[in-house]
Amino acid sequence: MGKPKLATTSLCGCFGCHMSVLDIDDRILKLIELVDFDKSPIDDIKEFTGPVDIGLIEGGCCNEENVHVLKDFRKNCKILISVGDCAIDGGIPALRNNIPLKECFDEAYSTDNRLGPAVLNPSGKVPNDPELPLLLDRVYPCSEIVKIDYHLPGCPPPADTIWEAMVALLTDKPVALPYELIKYD
Repeated sequence: MGKPKLATTSLCGCFGCHMSVLDIDDRILKLIELVDFDKSPIDDIKEFTGPVDIGLIEGGCCNEENVHVLKDFRKNCKILISVGDCAIDGGIPALRNNIPLKECFDEAYSTDNRLGPAVLNPSGKVPNDPELPLLLDRVYPCSEIVKIDYHLPGCPPPADTIWEAMVALLTDKPVALPYELIKYD
């Protein structure tokens, strides 16, 4: 039997949580001994190669593509972990949740500098290419779209938090993170 498989993805976020995974430093070599990476920007595998034991999700859902990727991860991962504040509660991207989407588009694509910084957009149109995923009415935390098994808070969570959670899950121990790894005061 092979090693457990690990998949990761970034939805609507900044990739800071993936940087925390890389910040486990030389322990990444130990992680590679424990798991095989599957679909992940870390190894550039674009599609699932089969069932995955653990999936790490960074970022919330702000567009239809994020929802599709998240549902695909839930379908393919035995354990799904939301990593970071964006995945858990929408984080910084969710600041737009209090502003109507039309106002966001007006601000972003207006040529009228009275509304804010003007952009070079002679047509004044909002991009609507079929290749662009449609924005959702708001940014959704992952748990509002699919069942999430564990949450690792932080912006981003410290590398030690991610490491301890991964090692616990991979060695069939309970995920019991000490206060020092999840405090933010």
